[in-house]
Amino acid sequence: MKVYNRENYLKKIRGFYDDPETIKVITGIRRCGKSYLLEMVKNELLEKGIKEKNIIDIKLDKRPYIGIKTPKQLEELIDSFIKDKEFKYLFIDEVQNVKNFEPVIEAYRNENNISIFITGSNSYLLSGELATKLTGRKIEIEMLPLNFYEYIEMKKFYKKDINLNIYAEFQEYIKNGGFPGAIKYDNIEDKIRYVQNIISDIFKKDIKPNEKIKNIDLFDSIQRFVINNFGSMISISSIKEYYSSKKISIDDRTIERYISILENAKIIYRCDTFDIKSKEVLNGERKYYLADTSIYFAFNTDNRINFGPILENILHNYLMSKDYNLSVGKIGKLECDFIARKGNENYYYLQVSKNIDNESTEEREYRPFYEIRDMYPRYLFLLDFIINKNVDGVKNINIVDFIVNNEEL
Repeated sequence: MKVYNRENYLKKIRGFYDDPETIKVITGIRRCGKSYLLEMVKNELLEKGIKEKNIIDIKLDKRPYIGIKTPKQLEELIDSFIKDKEFKYLFIDEVQNVKNFEPVIEAYRNENNISIFITGSNSYLLSGELATKLTGRKIEIEMLPLNFYEYIEMKKFYKKDINLNIYAEFQEYIKNGGFPGAIKYDNIEDKIRYVQNIISDIFKKDIKPNEKIKNIDLFDSIQRFVINNFGSMISISSIKEYYSSKKISIDDRTIERYISILENAKIIYRCDTFDIKSKEVLNGERKYYLADTSIYFAFNTDNRINFGPILENILHNYLMSKDYNLSVGKIGKLECDFIARKGNENYYYLQVSKNIDNESTEEREYRPFYEIRDMYPRYLFLLDFIINKNVDGVKNINIVDFIVNNEEL
């Protein structure tokens, strides 16, 4: 199958292609491209001369394998493909469709003559539970929907029209989002329905079978609250206060559990608050960012763009896809939008703003940098055209150029 190669993820997994001791686990929100990443890996194996008979490809959500539901059936199916002692590559898509699949995967890993790749949309099996049930080595490749660079490149790949005004295209990306399957639709209403169906499928296929939710309306309401307040400081107490104002009583544990469900389903990503002076993670308030900005527009009829949280969300996901660890920085009463870390030595302070077209906005965006005493690099990401590229040691960067050129900090 000819597919657009998402090199950003291939390079994370490529070094493990021939490693039989490490199970390759690909996770992420539904429809973000996990199945296609397996196709990319298989294509690369074939290109380097691996025989087709040595590639075992099992898609448990597709015919003829949708009836495979038990570990025994899965084991017999895998064995049916192994006719000799040559090294094999085993790909299992939607592995969670087989309940208690882990011992089977572990057993084949122990045979040391097979390299195993698995994906699944059920985040409960491919997160904390998997860590305890698969005792051997594994790596997790966390996939996100397309960032803006990938979005443009995939549109080129499929010969879709691209606006010559890259900023106009960027605004379309903000609303349309980066779910790869949405690119094939030209009508905005179709794109919105596509994303709505993704969220609906997550509830029906991932959340409902695994979580006992007594009050579905309340869960849906909290989901909407978090989605509508992405990029804002949120705490359990602030959510409780919001519902109290509506005469709705809800306990802390329920709120915490429902948010955890949304995190496990990969709809939202938590960004903790880090105190720059004390060097400690602060409990309580934190921010949540969406797996894709289209989720917000799919939930709301108002299609106006609030660039503050939107730009933060897009930069957060882009850097996350590049393996940066992100937190919100606190220094006194001031906030630094992101502290970005990569490895042991790479450490950055980031601010994000649509523009600095007046003195008050400029002062607000630069002030946190002036309060930080160490000398780690500082970046101000802007949507506007950059005139002064370096101000008081702060690098001013156009966020669209940065992402569309696939750059690193």
